[in-house]
Amino acid sequence: MAKKKSSQIKTVLTQLISDVLENSNIEALNYKQVSAKLNINDEESRETILEILKEQAQKGVFSEPQKGKFKLKDLKTFITGKVDMTAEGAAFIIPDDEFEKDVFVSARKLHNALHGDKVKVYIYAKKSGRKNEGEVVEIIQRLKTDFIGVIKISERFAFVTVDDKKMLHNIFVPLTDLAGARNGQKVQVAITDWPEGAKNPIGKIINILGTQGENDTEMNAILAQYGFPLSFPPEVEKEANDIPEQITEEELKDRRDFRETVTFTIDPADAKDFDDAISFQKLPNGNYEIGVHIADVSHYVQPKTYLDKEAYSRATSVYLVDRVIPMLPERLSNGVCSLRPHEDKLCFAAVFELDEEANIHHEWFGRTVIHSNRRFSYEEAQEVIENKAGDHAEEILKLNELAYILRDRKFKNGAISFESTEVKFQLDEKGKPTGVYVKERKDAHKLIEDFMLLANRKVAEFIAKKGKGKSKYTFIYRSHDSPNLENLGNFALFAARFGYKINMKTDKDIAKSLNFLMEDVEGKKEQNVLTQLAIRSMAKAVYTTKKTSHYGLAFDHYTHFTSPIRRYPDVMVHRLLAAYLNGEKSANEEEYETAASHSSAMEKRAADAERASIKYKQVEYLEENVGKLYMGIISGVTEWGMYVELIENKCEGMIRLKDIADDFYVLDEKNYCIVGQRKKKKYQLGDEVKVKVKKVDLSKRQIDFSLVQD
Repeated sequence: MAKKKSSQIKTVLTQLISDVLENSNIEALNYKQVSAKLNINDEESRETILEILKEQAQKGVFSEPQKGKFKLKDLKTFITGKVDMTAEGAAFIIPDDEFEKDVFVSARKLHNALHGDKVKVYIYAKKSGRKNEGEVVEIIQRLKTDFIGVIKISERFAFVTVDDKKMLHNIFVPLTDLAGARNGQKVQVAITDWPEGAKNPIGKIINILGTQGENDTEMNAILAQYGFPLSFPPEVEKEANDIPEQITEEELKDRRDFRETVTFTIDPADAKDFDDAISFQKLPNGNYEIGVHIADVSHYVQPKTYLDKEAYSRATSVYLVDRVIPMLPERLSNGVCSLRPHEDKLCFAAVFELDEEANIHHEWFGRTVIHSNRRFSYEEAQEVIENKAGDHAEEILKLNELAYILRDRKFKNGAISFESTEVKFQLDEKGKPTGVYVKERKDAHKLIEDFMLLANRKVAEFIAKKGKGKSKYTFIYRSHDSPNLENLGNFALFAARFGYKINMKTDKDIAKSLNFLMEDVEGKKEQNVLTQLAIRSMAKAVYTTKKTSHYGLAFDHYTHFTSPIRRYPDVMVHRLLAAYLNGEKSANEEEYETAASHSSAMEKRAADAERASIKYKQVEYLEENVGKLYMGIISGVTEWGMYVELIENKCEGMIRLKDIADDFYVLDEKNYCIVGQRKKKKYQLGDEVKVKVKKVDLSKRQIDFSLVQD
């Protein structure tokens, strides 16, 4: 133990010496000068410093331009980065500096760093032909200290077995810190200490989620795992409850009144929060005035309030399989702000005058008051479109015609249509899945989407054109970069195996050929695999204050204006737009860029939580079907197995390579396949295979298949 401690002291001392040499203005320093700068006076420590200087000079980290004098040869002795844990317990450190290479750290040199932590790493002198290797010397910031798992209690102690596959340590819990948890329950545990040299961290139970396997327990566990709170703090609820539903004359004073104009909402049948409504009237000149009216959340949620701070923190509503965890308390999301029918409601609107060819003759942005005449579900609106009859048929049919023109124009300009399949579950009263189906997107969905896209695009353009260069106005844009050509090229090679050609000459050519592919593949067994691979080859859309374009939609400027009940960036967009319409100066860019970055991160976290809930329900659904045979499509290949998506119900599981008995299979990453080493048989991404449900593990959300070979 003393030797280990001495080694760690030397590592830290090496870092301090490096800092001294890096910050020194003198060409080179001797060991006495280094000791003086570190305020070290005892002879033994000074001898250790001399020893380190000589060792590091031998390794090539320090140079010795004059005998006994040293300087830093390589300023990159230490780097900072994030821990990416491997299944074996070692890790790669992904450097903050994107031009640096990853650094390998063995399990014993992680010094209690966990997956996702930001760390400082000492890099060993590189030996010829070897990868960068190092040792963690400081944990700068933990990604998280709370984990979800199952508690096992014995007479003298307890351990939590963590669900997270990247967390390779069980957490020791003293019996005094169980907080009432019972053996086998699912809990949330917080790490409180991790003594030097201890194999396991010590923690305390902070939340008892319930009995393992129960629907509410598992859904709450997913929310807790991804850091979403299960309830609103009392002060937030109080602020929400104190907001009156009654609209005063004062609030109507500076708003355009649309209460006499035909207005309606179109939403999912089970929706309770209605963000957007559309108003419609034919003008005397034959054109159409179409208003996209959005719930005026920023009127009710004022900056720096408890409500605002909580909404900022959450940044988004979370949509799990069986529930919505709203960004705002129910009183606002389903009540005060929601554009319910037959009630006066305050909105922020984008109003357009369109002709028969959907050309815009006039646009207006500002605050409105509406009185929705009808709440349509998508199915009801679709029925009107298909039967050409029903409530507000004239308005809906004309809106649908104009939407078709807007959509066609968007695709001609280079937008890409990704219609990936959306899986939905039929659940019984206990939340157990009894059936799986794929959600269809019809004209009613697309009609609403196209008018929301129009509003988002035009709001972004309006602000983007207001100021240029140093006089530009700070705003929140939704940005989507063009794809990495290497990634797209790999996808094009794969798509060619199915007979689809991707023309990569220009961005428009890429978009055009991808759209042809998406049309051709619709309804075919390979649709989901190709769509998901195409999406993965694209960049990810993010929020930013930078005036950049949206590649996927082929818009020069784009924002999110239309869903402030469920997205915080939309609230910020409303505030900024209102300020600029009132002639106020540009807002602080740095502050809004930080908020944009936070919103992007929370959006990803919410998407991960949604996927985890879908995966859990897929596992739960197949629990009753262990041993059953299905046809599936190979949806992914890795060095340890191949993923298969079942054609019938879109559930995805893995066939482990070690379980395929007829040969020894290895991954051919370049060609998206696994290959038998003796018989050379290939299993390729997109191939159809017969599988048997071998086993399911609800706690790990894993499905294992075995390959049925003819």
